[in-house]
Amino acid sequence: MKEISIEELNTWPEGTYELIDIRDDGLVSYGMIPGAVHIPIDTLCENASAELEKTGAGKKLVFYCEIGRRSRELDDIECLQNRDIYSLEGGYVAYVKHGMEDESSREEKQQRAEESIRKKFHKQLFTPFAKACKTYKLISEGDHIAVCISGGKDSMLMAKLFQEIKLHRQCNFDLTFLVMDPGYNKENRELIESNARALGIPIKIFESDIFDAVDTIDKNPCYLCARMRRGYLYSNAKALGCNKIALGHHYDDVIETILMGMLHGAQIQTMMPKLHSTNFEGMELIRPMYLVRESDICAWRDYNDLHFLQCACHFTDTCTTCHEDGTTSSKRLETKKLIAELKKTNPFIESNIFKSVENVNLDTLIGYKKNGERHHFLDEY
Repeated sequence: MKEISIEELNTWPEGTYELIDIRDDGLVSYGMIPGAVHIPIDTLCENASAELEKTGAGKKLVFYCEIGRRSRELDDIECLQNRDIYSLEGGYVAYVKHGMEDESSREEKQQRAEESIRKKFHKQLFTPFAKACKTYKLISEGDHIAVCISGGKDSMLMAKLFQEIKLHRQCNFDLTFLVMDPGYNKENRELIESNARALGIPIKIFESDIFDAVDTIDKNPCYLCARMRRGYLYSNAKALGCNKIALGHHYDDVIETILMGMLHGAQIQTMMPKLHSTNFEGMELIRPMYLVRESDICAWRDYNDLHFLQCACHFTDTCTTCHEDGTTSSKRLETKKLIAELKKTNPFIESNIFKSVENVNLDTLIGYKKNGERHHFLDEY
């Protein structure tokens, strides 16, 4: 398989090649290279014939994945034989980084991103952010909050919203923008650093060997990785004098978690807006994006021409999970599609799912748990 860089590709005349994105639906939902055709690698042969015939026999085919690893392994695919095929060096990450190398545009990009939060997206982003902070009492006088940044759109926007709410001076609190490097690929770490510089977020990075520790785990490696990351974040935040860590889970994460708990976990539970840590005394976890819709986050991202990673782990090409509960992106994406399908006949489906855990009637439950102790309706029947 021949490799081609972004710089070389940009010298090719338009119309002489076709870009093909072979990533899964979860990764593609976070952005594609403009003009690319999406054909997931698992369905490449069954879908390629019809799609690729449209390009004409004379066109070069340039495949890309997330970091350029899987697209280099397409030589043996039968439907691509006798075609002029290339792998995009560095994949989608290289494309994103290439667009951020212009130092002169960084100040302008930061100003535009901040201005859009104050004006164009104030109602969609800042208002629900501030409402969640007030409704659930997430920020208190004297707090020192570790804003945990994974490199994705949610945590990056959360950092900007924290900077904005701090300017309002409703109460005095301190912020530390914390990035944990659990063993990122060089390209992914550079992308996180580049995005942080472009948005004016003064990140503090600490390193761990979590990815190496879970690399040989066969059963639920993502769940173990998520638990370990949480512990490292708590311990490092506490060492820096923080009393809270903030995570970027949003409204859609909440309703998906509720539904997934029922469908896949046989339980009714939700993602709480704040929690006391059971292992780190005096520490709390808060979720100030709790009322922010994912579609509005994406709209802000696209309006400002920003590009983020869904998952920056070194399993990105084969595992795209970045959720604390260890659920795979395919399972979460399946739930997201189910909610979208239900919304076609019930426009209130999302708010109903969200409100359902605020309107639990214990008199109609067979059983429930409180403080780890199980209760059954027959106990008091």
